[in-house]
Amino acid sequence: MSKVLFTTQATAHGGRAGYIETPDHHLGVKLSVPQEIGGDGGVGTNPEQLFAAGYAACFQSAIGGVARRDKISFGSSRVTAVVGLVRDDLGYALDVELRIVLPDLTRERAQYMIDEAHKRCPYSRALGGNVDVRLVLEDEGLVEEGQEQEQAQQA
Repeated sequence: MSKVLFTTQATAHGGRAGYIETPDHHLGVKLSVPQEIGGDGGVGTNPEQLFAAGYAACFQSAIGGVARRDKISFGSSRVTAVVGLVRDDLGYALDVELRIVLPDLTRERAQYMIDEAHKRCPYSRALGGNVDVRLVLEDEGLVEEGQEQEQAQQA
């Protein structure tokens, strides 16, 4: 049985061209419809940007959880979520790519970390079977086999 650890809420007013707010006022955001989908491209953000921000932060935290669990250390990681809005047979859907930088690890170790994080991340789990999430390991900062241990010993 699952236990709810945390609950939050946000209220939207006016849809894509309105604003969103939370009861605690920690978040209050003006929304604008992107020009690419017929809007004026105003100064506000959009739901896809908010989703990308949340997913990137959550996935990076999941990587940290895997690192702590498996006692793996690495340099300063980065997760960039690229979220697109696509039209499909049912209307609209999301297209998601996570671009991940895990420096000071071998490609094999970094890929393991990404795969494990994808299993743990609540966003990934929520999207499972509904959205094909592409996990892209960037080459930036990767090391060759054997260098990983050397760098860990020097730290």
